[in-house]
Amino acid sequence: MAECIRMPKMSDTMEHGIISRWIKKVGDKVAAGDILAEVDTDKATMELESYEDGTLLYVGVAEKTAAKVNDIIAIIGDPQEDINTLLASTVAIDGDRPGDTHIDIDLPPIQLPIADGQMIAATADMQPSLPLDRFIASPLAKKIAKEKGYDLAQIQGSGEAGRVVKKDVIHFVPDRLDQISINEQSTTAVYEDFPISTMRQKIAEVLTESKMNIPHFYLMVDINMNKVVEIRGELNQYASTKISINDLIIKATALALIQHPKVNAAWLTDKIRSYQYVHIGVAVAVEDGLLVPVVRFADQKSLVQISKTVKKVCKQAQQKKLTPRDYTGATFTISNLGMFGITCFSAIINPPAACILAVGAMQKIPIFKDDQVVPAHMLQLTLSCDHRVVDGHTGALFLATLKALLEQPLSLLL
Repeated sequence: MAECIRMPKMSDTMEHGIISRWIKKVGDKVAAGDILAEVDTDKATMELESYEDGTLLYVGVAEKTAAKVNDIIAIIGDPQEDINTLLASTVAIDGDRPGDTHIDIDLPPIQLPIADGQMIAATADMQPSLPLDRFIASPLAKKIAKEKGYDLAQIQGSGEAGRVVKKDVIHFVPDRLDQISINEQSTTAVYEDFPISTMRQKIAEVLTESKMNIPHFYLMVDINMNKVVEIRGELNQYASTKISINDLIIKATALALIQHPKVNAAWLTDKIRSYQYVHIGVAVAVEDGLLVPVVRFADQKSLVQISKTVKKVCKQAQQKKLTPRDYTGATFTISNLGMFGITCFSAIINPPAACILAVGAMQKIPIFKDDQVVPAHMLQLTLSCDHRVVDGHTGALFLATLKALLEQPLSLLL
């Protein structure tokens, strides 16, 4: 029997996924374990694996189009099966859910008759045909276009076989420039709208909720990094990988958190959880927004191990190849914008963790030492705290310990 392939829930926060690329096409033979498609989630690009053997009979979601978790995205079965009955029974059970992945159940069978009356399977370029009216646009797209007064013929469709779907109508901008005089064009603002990615939507939801619901307060401290700069230079003469200033900050932070478990904590609505291990989340900028891969048990790792781990997870984040384990479970987060010349900033807490440390750019400036003006590499750190979990005194003690570790960094090697 034919089997419906539904959009799986690939992360704990995933609500829908975008089919970035179909690896298999309609008519292709499929074996269990084959990769059907690549799916963009709110965290990474992941591979959709087939658990069935058979032929790909139906693709219900076009590339670059979103589907909700549990929506039907494909059907695998025997080439001679009629998928209409399966689609009809599925819609009857699930209900008609309008949207970009709206399914019309009156598709013709995917079987194709030949002269002697036998049936053959559709090949990859033999996509099921649709009645002309349904080919142009989905019912929901037509409804929205009518309400807005849009001509469907002017809208470029992104659905299967160029069909206009809901998002095409929503993002359509009527071309009115040909009706504007040259003088008017010179004063007309020109802009471009971009669709919101799944990742950007999730970032907006999480950080808006964090800023609105978590009582943030901020603590700042200046660190003399002269000895860190000196010891880093010596370490990199022998280390198997280049150790960065950020690696040293991660190590120092992890050791400070072990001494201050009230900072290495989370607000869980009905209780506060204090962790006895340290998983450091490292904020990484990617094309669509921000990911926070995790350096697990950072307090127990050497500087070389931390450096290699950070390089690995940052590369995976850029390639959107992180697994759920790579970006979940952080007990504390570090966000470093120093490489962009930002000297200081305050970061929004990444819940459920109680704190996030913002790291600015290191600056070489003159300071007073023993009544003498001497040069120093100074760094400003800003700790954002959830006041439900961490009080000012607790946060200040943590920063004092972190300052001591960075200003006497030999302790990081022990």
